[in-house]
Amino acid sequence: MTLEVNRFVVYMLQYFDGTYYVGITNNFDRRLYEHQSGIDESCYTFTRRPVRCVWSESFKYVNDAIRCEKHLKGWSHNKKSALARGDWKLISVLAHSRNFGGASTSSA
Repeated sequence: MTLEVNRFVVYMLQYFDGTYYVGITNNFDRRLYEHQSGIDESCYTFTRRPVRCVWSESFKYVNDAIRCEKHLKGWSHNKKSALARGDWKLISVLAHSRNFGGASTSSA
């Protein structure tokens, strides 16, 4: 008997206007479809479509995924852009330089 392991995905979307959205889900395909289709006109994402996933990571435990999501939501736009490009060197530089795009409370 094989046990099915729950997978939680933290993901980062980029909107057509260049802003980012970081979220968590246990069904990535469904959630991406919801973002793309604009189910709720009052959502931030509705007027910024189309969206594309620029980064994602799977987690076995929901607490680990939540911790990652909260961490990424605190990142600056520059740091999120570096993550989207896979530029780990720049992420390291930005992590040590608050004046050049370190931490932020913005979701952009």
